Amino acid sequence: MNCTIRKWRLSDAGDLAAACELVWQVFCRFEAPEYSQEGIAEFQRTLENIEALRHMPFYGAFHEGELVGVLAMRQVQHISLFFVKEAWHRQGVGRLLFDAMRRDYTDQVFTVNSSPYAVEVYRHLGFVPTDTEQLTNGIRYTPMRFEQK
Repeated sequence: MNCTIRKWRLSDAGDLAAACELVWQVFCRFEAPEYSQEGIAEFQRTLENIEALRHMPFYGAFHEGELVGVLAMRQVQHISLFFVKEAWHRQGVGRLLFDAMRRDYTDQVFTVNSSPYAVEVYRHLGFVPTDTEQLTNGIRYTPMRFEQK
């Protein structure tokens, strides 16, 4: 695997479109089948909230100039969007993104509301559930936490 990781804010319309398209494609393939129409619409509204997206720090994994994975942070140390293109699953791209993001934080405590599909991915990264599966506005998630001293 030959990927470079870059941190950036989605101020450029092209960057924003590329990141949202990647997220939407992966969401539709792996997440949407587990969600109600309400949940799918709620997730789509998240991707349409351009102002919020532009304020999130994004980490992108690039292979030969192509965006193959993204990780975005919202709030303090909370992962909001973490998606890798299907062809790049199980090749370490998610780990590269996660490790790059971690280097920017002194306090190594992170939270995420994991979709049902991603719970095992987060467990593999060292997250543990902090509660049972929840449902908010049609979005199914398990609150999880990562902490390393």
